[in-house]
Amino acid sequence: MNAHQPPEAIPSARVEFALWFATCIGERLGRSHPPIVDLPALRSLPPGSFGRAWADHLDEHGLKPLDRGMRRQQLHDGVHTLTGYGIDPLGEGEVQMFLLGAKFRPVHLLLMAGIVRGLKQQRRATGEPSRETVRSRLKAAYQRGRTANFDPDGWQPETLWSRSLEDVRAEFGLA
Repeated sequence: MNAHQPPEAIPSARVEFALWFATCIGERLGRSHPPIVDLPALRSLPPGSFGRAWADHLDEHGLKPLDRGMRRQQLHDGVHTLTGYGIDPLGEGEVQMFLLGAKFRPVHLLLMAGIVRGLKQQRRATGEPSRETVRSRLKAAYQRGRTANFDPDGWQPETLWSRSLEDVRAEFGLA
């Protein structure tokens, strides 16, 4: 199992492959970045701060920080923290649609294809989530990204960790 995703999230083999592939691409393009998230430092921040909320998110889900690859890849869990979207397949889809709305990148469409496939398999097995639920939540996430003041390539969470999560969300138009 992937150290980043719990078993109830997207099937681990796909996640492992996607993370490995993204890391390889980043290294080939010379865009690999040194580790950004210092989990012990984030845990030491006051409750309610953005950094502490990020650490709590990782701890709550049994995740480790992404510490290899491109900067944007390593900041993925911070987007979950900012938006409040879950780590289940639908939550991952919401993150990708939010990012697509905030700044179009073809990679989000590729990731969405895999996520939608997983959601269809989940619906066949369990009956949930309904098509209407998926459609409305993904559309809302995309619209939220379109109206947010958030640049996925330019945000600097290191400068925001000590601020309250509420203030950081407000700064990006996510309150």
